[in-house]
Amino acid sequence: MTEAIPTTTLNLKNDDEQIISVSKAIASKTRWKILKILLDRELDISRLAEAMEQTEANVSAQVKHLEKAKLVTCRYEPGEHGVRKICRTNVDRIEIHLTK
Repeated sequence: MTEAIPTTTLNLKNDDEQIISVSKAIASKTRWKILKILLDRELDISRLAEAMEQTEANVSAQVKHLEKAKLVTCRYEPGEHGVRKICRTNVDRIEIHLTK
């Protein structure tokens, strides 16, 4: 297992679009679980799917939602059978401030 990944607080205020995007992303139990798993370590889609007991296709689709909300970052590396998509979380805390 790799070393824990340093992360940061995502502080959301006065950006309605980003607040809505993040809220939608974390509203899914599957995406929430992905975020929690990635808090401890980087994982490729295959290993993340194993940990989630779901298909790679489904996990990949869920990760795309998290990427769009800027909660997860992924990179590509060579693998045994092609290219691996390796994912990590960008945040360990999300703060949403309600303002007028």
